This record gives sequence, structure tokens and C-alpha cells, in this order.
Amino acid sequence: MKWAGGGSNLRLSGYSISALVCNDFDACKVSYNLEASYIYSYSTVEHILIKMSTPVNSLSQSEMMMSQPPATIVKEGWLLKRGEHIKNWRPRYFLLLDNGALIGFKSKPEHGFDDPLNNFTVKGCQLMKADRPKPYTFIIRGLQWTTVIERTFHVESEKEREEWMQAIQYVADRLQEQEPDQDVEMMEQDELMGRLNISTRTSSSKGRKITLDNFEFLKVLGKGTFGKVILCREKSTNLLFAIKVLKKEVIIAKDEVAHTLTENRVLRNTNHPFLISLKYSFQTADRLCFVMEYVNGGELFFHLSRDRIFSEERTRFYGAEILLALDYLHSEGIIYRDLKLENLLLDKEGHIKIADFGLCKEDISYGTTTKTFCGTPEYLAPEVLEDTDYGRAVDWWGLGVVMYEMMCGRLPFYNRDHDILFELILIEEVKFPKSLSPEARSLLSGLLIKDPKKRLGGGLEDAKEVMMDPFFRSMPWQDLLEKKVTPPFKPQVTSDTDTRYFDKEFTGETVELTPPNNGPLNSITEELEQPYFQQFSFHGSTGTLGKSIDQQ
Repeated sequence: MKWAGGGSNLRLSGYSISALVCNDFDACKVSYNLEASYIYSYSTVEHILIKMSTPVNSLSQSEMMMSQPPATIVKEGWLLKRGEHIKNWRPRYFLLLDNGALIGFKSKPEHGFDDPLNNFTVKGCQLMKADRPKPYTFIIRGLQWTTVIERTFHVESEKEREEWMQAIQYVADRLQEQEPDQDVEMMEQDELMGRLNISTRTSSSKGRKITLDNFEFLKVLGKGTFGKVILCREKSTNLLFAIKVLKKEVIIAKDEVAHTLTENRVLRNTNHPFLISLKYSFQTADRLCFVMEYVNGGELFFHLSRDRIFSEERTRFYGAEILLALDYLHSEGIIYRDLKLENLLLDKEGHIKIADFGLCKEDISYGTTTKTFCGTPEYLAPEVLEDTDYGRAVDWWGLGVVMYEMMCGRLPFYNRDHDILFELILIEEVKFPKSLSPEARSLLSGLLIKDPKKRLGGGLEDAKEVMMDPFFRSMPWQDLLEKKVTPPFKPQVTSDTDTRYFDKEFTGETVELTPPNNGPLNSITEELEQPYFQQFSFHGSTGTLGKSIDQQ
């Protein structure tokens, strides 16, 4: 599907279904005070959600590492590391420390270990030799929480490869001996699946059991590899919800257990007027079900493709509501990392609702290869492309991209050839149409600064720095948070079930679900949860979403 920006996007709806390929542990949890940490990438797009026990001023793993006791260098030297997004080989000076940290720099560090480009742990890892795509290659394979990932390195001789592999194995073994009673953070995936047990706040062990029989299916809102998103009505309350119904066998086969559990966790633990909320999550014999808040104002992608461009005033309103939502997520220790127009919905009054925590669009091919990635590479921040340590500033880059699209009617950087696109993101200066006001240019220029440390919002003040920009000077932030500011556009929906802003390709489909081979949809309920999805189920409080669409 084409739109004014010239980009190609395969979209479902804001309540999307997707496929991910996870392969990142650069910002790996070592021994920090993290309640939970999920790092994942999908070949080209990464989505990071880090939940900390207490909010911190920076989510930089390198800064947290510096706060740990001094470590001893076990081995150091030059390695070629293969890029995770741009598949080239980059020289990095690596230090292997006795605490398990493997940190990389562009040049040999002379004064301490500040600001490494790469920072991950070898604790519990597996080592593998390879002679492709280069001879004398070795791969570090491990688990970043619930996802098996790999990092690829190259040296100049067999002797050098053996030395590095022996040193890494030595450190990994020592760490295992020192902490025999602690959970191993990296393990074989088969072992993981047998032990997976993600605990979160209130599950459905209290109160009534929820099944698909509790809902009347009305219309299909979206469809993808994993299943469907369906507009439904809860029979007991007559309330409308969007229920995302995912196929377990596909989730397991495509190694998406981690992302599904992560979306479930984040939705459970967030509560903000500009974020989609979760009412229930439960499972049947062959499906996982998310019962989410339903909004029918459509995606910003849809509205912008129709209007081609938004006024600065309209963009200011949407940007400010997105900003408040990101500020809330950051205060909760969560980096959203996937900000794009397709994930920005409008409710029936015209207020922003950010959706899609952990899932993305399906089957968008990566160049001419057989690999796929989720989402669109046009939104990637430079620090993500460069495989450097990154933090909350990636969300301000994303805000800059979507606000640029709104005001300029196109993406700030675009090329059909992804290699050229990546070069543009890394090197090209952003250009503006003459019609843009000086205040808008200044804001976008600040948000789209390549260096995350110099980027607007990249400092300790985070969102507050962006809020203080002259472009937002007139914004009454507290009134906006309380939805006292009238939206500049109100979707023209005539009823709660009006789905005019959803793709007719989906809304015209049947809402029936195919039963599993061994019985009806509800044949397995929460008492018989499979080990992959233990403690998946959740019932939100009655006050969370206890309003009909008309009452919102």
C-alpha cells in the first residue's frame, strides 16, 4: 500500500498481528537491579521494553555497568563484529571482564571503560565455531531472558579464535560455579520452555474464569500470521472490546513466546489515558487471547494518507499526547521503541491511543533476501543501526519521525534500497519544506539529531526537555492529560460498532475461529495451562475499563 510519503507499508490495524525474529542481547542484564528486562530485535527493527524496580535517570546499560564493583580484564583485543542491521563487519576493541561483561569500543580505551558501543554478558552462553561467512569466525549464543540470540565475531587465525573462545568459556564456567543457586539467564531454548514461568500482578486465580464463550464476536478488525483481532461484546456487561486471538502453535513455532508474554506483561502494568489498556488475558486449547480496550477512530496512518498533511496545530496536539504517553512509559522504565503512525490510534473523540506493545506488522520482506522483519526500517534511530548502546532517546527520534510525517506529508528519510536508506539515516541532514514554521523546524531538528546524547530529550530531563521546547510553549499539559483540551479532529463514527476507519478487507471477513484438531476452542482452560504460557491469564480490575464506548 502506497501513501503520500512514497513508502510501502503492509498494515493490518493498530491492534496488529505480527512475526518477530529476536536476536539482540547487547544491553544484556548482568547483575543490575532490574525487575525484568526484555531486549529483542526483528532483523531490522528492535523493540525494547525494560521494566525496572525503580525508575532511573538513564537506561544506558553502560552507565549501570559503571556503578558495579571494579572488574578485572581477562582478555582484550581487536575483533571484527558483524552488524545486526547493516550486515557488514566492524572493527571493535573488546574487553572480556571477569564479571562476564564483554564490552566493545571503536578504539582501545585509554581512560576507563566509559561509553562502550557494545555491552553484553557471556554468562551461561554457548560458543560455536563457524567458517561462514568468513573463516575463523565464532558465535556467542545465549538467552536474553526468553529469546535465544547470537553474536558473530571474526579473527585472523585459528589460534586467535581458540584463545578467545577458551577465555570466554573460562569466564562463563567461573560465573556458573560462583552462583550455582541462581537462575541461569542464558540456557538452551528447550530447557527454557520447560521452566518458563513469568509472574506478574493479579492473575485470574481470583474471580471468575474467562473464556471465549463470554464474548459475542462482531467484526474482524485485523488479521495476520498469528491470528485475528476481533471486535467483540462481553455478554455479561454489554461492553465492547478488541480481542486479539493468537494461535499458540504459530507463536511457539516462530519463537514468539517471549514477545507474547512481554506484550501481556506491559499491557497489564501500564495505565495511562493515551495508552491502550488490557482488560483480560486468557487461553484456550490452542489460542492466547488479549481482551483490550476498543477504540474506533482509526489509525493516524489512515487519516494522514487521506489528508496528505496535518496542520502544525493538529500535529502539536497529537505530538503532545504522544509525548505524555512516552513520559509515562519512561517513568515506568519502559522504552517503547516502535513509534510509528500505524501504532497510533484515535478514540471516538479524537484523542491518541498508542497500541502494539511487542508485536508488529507481518511479512514485510527485507530487501531481496528471504529474511523478514517487522515494522518499517524508516523509523530506526541512528544508534540502533550502529549497534551502539542506546536508551530512552530512541523514542524521541521516533517522535521526530512521526511529527515530521504529519507536518511534511512524507518521511524524513526514504529510499527503496534499504542500504541507501540506512546511509541516509546515519549521515544525511534532514530537509524541510519552506512552508514549515521556524518553531516546527527547530523542534524537528532537535528530535532528529543523530547523536542521542545531543538529541532533544536525550538528557537527564528526558520528556521535560521536549515539553519545554518553544513549539509546545502554549500547551496546557495538565489539561491535556485530563482530556480537557478539545481535539482538532473528531472521527465521524455514527455508533460504537462503526468500523469505517478499519480496512474493509478485514471487516468483511467471517469472525469464526477454526477449532483445534482435538476438540472445541474452550477444551483447555486456565487450570491446564501449558508450560509455555504459565501465568499468562489476567483479569483487570473492574475500574480499569468499566465504561462503554459511549461513556468514554
